[in-house]
Amino acid sequence: MPMIEAHDLRKTYRANGEDVHALDGLSLQVPEGRVIGLLGPNGAGKTTAVKVLTTLIRPDSGTARVAGLDVLTQAREVKRVVGSSGQYAAVDENLTGVENLEMVGRLYHLGTRAARARARELIDLFDLAEAGDRPVKGFSGGMRRRIDLAGALVIDPQVLFLDEPTTGLDPRSRIALWGVIKSLVAGGTTVLLTTQYLEEADHLADSIYVIDQGRVIAEGTSDELKAQIGGHRIALALVDAADTGAAREILARHGTGPVTVDDSGRSLEVPVQRGPSTLAAALAELAQAGVELHDAGIRRPTLDDVFLTLTGHLAQASPDPAAPSQIDEAAS
Repeated sequence: MPMIEAHDLRKTYRANGEDVHALDGLSLQVPEGRVIGLLGPNGAGKTTAVKVLTTLIRPDSGTARVAGLDVLTQAREVKRVVGSSGQYAAVDENLTGVENLEMVGRLYHLGTRAARARARELIDLFDLAEAGDRPVKGFSGGMRRRIDLAGALVIDPQVLFLDEPTTGLDPRSRIALWGVIKSLVAGGTTVLLTTQYLEEADHLADSIYVIDQGRVIAEGTSDELKAQIGGHRIALALVDAADTGAAREILARHGTGPVTVDDSGRSLEVPVQRGPSTLAAALAELAQAGVELHDAGIRRPTLDDVFLTLTGHLAQASPDPAAPSQIDEAAS
């Protein structure tokens, strides 16, 4: 039995006088003890999906079960077996770290003594012993995020929902949280992780659902998704941006897809089928055309390439103030 399963979930909101489909037939399954990533840009429907699965909102149609429990008819029971950490740390700044966790434990009716013991246990687990008795308002962003994640674990949940848990964190804090998530999964916790960070999905997720405009557009392991678009990528770094046009034309003749150019005009990439031989041929043409290079090479596809190929835009897209980026906020 999957620990999380959803079938044909649909949810529509009104935004700027128009219907926007936050979820448009979303279906997924998460096996026990696995990390499943929901990968997509702002407004793709990731947060709405999490809110449905954690019983915070009701879908317009479709079904969903968590740990075998129906999220619509057994919402109270679902809340007893899940933990959730949102995009922003939900902590009381005037309480200490320990007091925040004690409060969560008492809200779950653990009792004063049990709540205090669990709070101290989690403070040690998240390496916050030195700061646990200080008010949270003096915590760094990474420490606040750890306290928030610890709060999601007070009841030792069977299923943990992490909605973009490392948003806004520095690289060191992000890597530290990755380590905590891995240790939880090693202990048997099932995790559904939403993220815009391709590296995060690549590093943590056993399997990935790529979603866009409220529906799944691809699924598989990181390697399987990369294999779907196949081939290699030729990457060039030009000495002079004035050569961008000539370099682009040459790469277009050898590539199997569109040539991408960065904002400076000096870095270009194109997908190809035969990496080494195609690179050699392209370099010969570039030299003949007098195009000078700082660097040239071949690389394997990344999850960013997968997302760009599937959707036509990057995963870390900027939110459109007039479009679905506001939908998840409207759900809260």
